[in-house]
Amino acid sequence: MRLLIVDDDKLVCESLRMIVEIGSRRDQREAVEVVGIGHDGYAAMELYEKLRPDILLMDIRMDRMDGITAGKNILAKDPDARILYLTTFLDDEYILEALRIGAKGYLMKSSYDAVLPSLYAVQNGQRVFGDEIIEQIPRIIGSDSGTPATGGDAVDRLSAVLTPQEISLVEQVAEGKNNKEIAEALHFSEGTVRNYISTI
Repeated sequence: MRLLIVDDDKLVCESLRMIVEIGSRRDQREAVEVVGIGHDGYAAMELYEKLRPDILLMDIRMDRMDGITAGKNILAKDPDARILYLTTFLDDEYILEALRIGAKGYLMKSSYDAVLPSLYAVQNGQRVFGDEIIEQIPRIIGSDSGTPATGGDAVDRLSAVLTPQEISLVEQVAEGKNNKEIAEALHFSEGTVRNYISTI
């Protein structure tokens, strides 16, 4: 797997390089090769165009150009680009905008141990969201007033960013159901439910 890392903190970039390259060798899974490192949105666009990585792992708030704007520009030219955001900002608008533009996921920097498994999941065509993001979904899909959206309003907002199966699962989680209850309601195995939850 060829990975491009873009973050305005050089130490974060080098730490991520070590985590994914050493971790992939240790886990004896597909090797991850960091093919480039950039430090702002302009570098993300230039390096993506030049290197064509399998996945772009990118921060959101950066100097000169933010990661959301860079992601939009990259996806406008290459709709198949796989962009995974890794940031310190648990901000509803950032999360929704990242999903609206077609990003494959959103992780918090407090979850470095989730980075490598998330890269493999994205490589396999899945979307990934950190645990903190999953906990925010009922509020994120809420109306602008901050109260949870109901009925068609919630579904309309979700359908813009999630697949129908992901929407069904989120609705079940928002109702407070456990994995067994969700599996019964959606006619999935509990293992399938766990897999979906781990990737959204």
